[in-house]
Formats: sequence, structure tokens, C-alpha cells
Amino acid sequence: MAFDIARIRAAYPALTEGFVHFDGAGGTQTAAGVIDAVTDVMRTAVGNRSAAFEPGRRSLELVAAARSAVADLLGAEPDGVVLGPSATALTYTLARTLGAGWRPGDEVVVSRLDHDANVRPWVQAAEAAGATVRWAEFDRHTGELPTGQYADLVGERTRLVAVTAGSNAIGTVPDVPAIAKIAHSVGALVCVDGVHSVPHGPTDLASLGADVLVTSAYKWSGPHLAAMVADPARWAALRPAKLVPSADAAPDRFEYGTPSFALLAGVTAAVNHLAGLDPDAVGDRRARLRAGLAAAQAHEEALLDRLLAGLAARPAITVYGSPARRCPTVSFRVAGMSPAATQQALGDAGFCLSSGDYYAYEYFQTMGLRDSGGAVRASIYHYNTADEVDRLLAELDAAADRTGTMAR
Repeated sequence: MAFDIARIRAAYPALTEGFVHFDGAGGTQTAAGVIDAVTDVMRTAVGNRSAAFEPGRRSLELVAAARSAVADLLGAEPDGVVLGPSATALTYTLARTLGAGWRPGDEVVVSRLDHDANVRPWVQAAEAAGATVRWAEFDRHTGELPTGQYADLVGERTRLVAVTAGSNAIGTVPDVPAIAKIAHSVGALVCVDGVHSVPHGPTDLASLGADVLVTSAYKWSGPHLAAMVADPARWAALRPAKLVPSADAAPDRFEYGTPSFALLAGVTAAVNHLAGLDPDAVGDRRARLRAGLAAAQAHEEALLDRLLAGLAARPAITVYGSPARRCPTVSFRVAGMSPAATQQALGDAGFCLSSGDYYAYEYFQTMGLRDSGGAVRASIYHYNTADEVDRLLAELDAAADRTGTMAR
């Protein structure tokens, strides 16, 4: 299909305010259908989950619908979907649960390319168990995460390998299936951080080789909730710490407290929104999701190429990493300007971007950039346009000129 960007943008009320959003990696704007779904639930009689009365049954249905929607998005089963407040919270729950079974001499493998939410919970759980942490390193020049190193990092005592499906700092897309194959050869589990990858193309749990995949709805047009998915049998075998009277069945026993039923309606609506990105797509929701996200991916990749070419043409701008496969995300610095100053100058002109380390702590520590402010991140989402890319490049020129540094 031809990606109808005007139609796409019309679905996001916040875009009418006129800001230019290159901050999708930190959180996208919310689709209108999501806002309506959340509002509708908050205007409706909803009780805590119970089959005994209608408002309670509505809550049960909202939870079931959200599980089904996330399962379609990720190629999972509804009974394998754990819902929670954030990717960080869910990963900590899993790390504490798995870590309770680790022993001294066991090993976990983490990556210096990852967001800290897929690093620190595992490091801390390993430390508590007396297990050993082994580190996968990225190539400092290209930003690639070489697969070959995992053959040396993974051994008979490896219990878990944690790896990102898309770097939130520089966009690198590692060869997760190949890494998973190495991990599975010794019986290790593979936990994949899909927070940054899921918004930017079709995702399939089995194809990735992930035993567990984590994603956040607010990175794909939805509300601030997250999901952690696995084969239902995986959850059945794990016993997290929980309150005695709370639900004992999986996946419910991994979910602490009463959920926000209104926001769960928003999760379902966000998935339905993504399933409608390609109006010509046919088939069930899973098929329409794959078609719509593939179309969005092609649009985003074209914008990324345009942005990278523009940045490369400006000698005063340093772009970090040049991976062969990347999500539409770029970190850079402008000579003579701190990342915070660049962010402020762009923000004053109406551009929304991030600066700092964006929780990619190990990446910026390894690059020696964290103490000096990290970098500036431009992340593209499917509602961005070619005109916005050109305007960003022009504003970078203007910002550099104001500091006496010629960007071009």
C-alpha cells in the first residue's frame, strides 16, 4: 500500500498542537481510539473481577481482551500474557522469581547494548544468588552486537541470556534468533527486551527464539502499561512471591494488585489501531497487524535513510553506530554543544527529542560519553514525515550557527 501519512496523523489528536515528535523511543503520542476506549470504561460501571455481577464480568472481559490483543501483536497465546505497570517492573518480577532458583556457579549473560531494565534486574538477581554475570560487548565503531561472542559466553552453567531486539540508544537490531539458538543449546532461557523493537515492525515470539519477550504499550500508541509474554507452560512452572489470597493461577499470579481496567481497554484499542494501519489488509487481527506494521516499517526506514544522509552531510555532527540493521533511532552530538544544550535549542523550536543516556547506561559508559552528557536521540515513529526530518536538519543547522559551529 501507499502509506497514507495524512490519514495516519489524523488518528493522533496531540499532533494538532504542532510539536514535532522525534521522541517515540521515550513514548509515542496516543491514538484517538485508545483515548476513547479508556474514557468509555471510566464512564461505565466497572467493578473488581467477579462472575457474580455485570460490572465484575466487564472487568474479566477487559483483562481477557487485553491478553488476546497482546498475543496477536506478538504471536503468543493469551494465557501466556502477563500484564503489568512497566517493562522494568515485570522484568524485576521475573528476575526475582528465576533468581530464587539460581546457585553459586550458575551464570547469566547480559549485554552492554541493552536498556538497563534488561540488565540490572538480572545482575542484581545473580548477585543475590552468588551467580556469575558474563557480559556481551558491542562493537564500539559499528554498534553491532557480534553473535560469535556468545559461543564463548554461554556454557553448561548458563541459566539465562538477556538481550535486546532493538537498541533504544542507537537502534541496533542484533541477530536474536542466532543468539537464542546458542543459549538453547545448553538449556538456557532467553529473555528478550522488545520494548524498542515491537513498535517498528512485525514481531513473532517463536521466530525470535525468545522464551520471554517484554514490551510496553506506550511505545506503540497505547497507555502506560506493559506486557511480558511466554509459553503458558513457562509460567505454569514458575512460582513468584505473592500475597497468600491473591490469584494462584498463571498468568494472574505474576500480576500484583488490581489492574487498571480502563488502561487495559486502551491496550486492546492500541493493538486494534495498529491492525488498522493498512486499510487494505485482510484476514484476522494477527494478519492485519503484520501487514500494517510492515507498511509502517517501510515508511519509517525511508525516513531513517533521509535523516542519516542529512546528518552525514554535516561534518559537525557525529552519529554513533552504523549497524547493518537498525530500528529508526539515531544518537548524535553537535560539535561545540552539549547534548542538553542541543536538546534545549531544539525544544525551544518545538522539536521533542531526548538527551542523556536514556537508561542505556552500559552503552554510554562503554563509549565514555555518559559523564559528558550522553548524546541526543532522534527516534522516528510512523506518524513522522519527510518534511519533519528536513525541518529537524534545518533546525540543527540553525542551532549550530547560533553557537558559531557550522553544521554543514
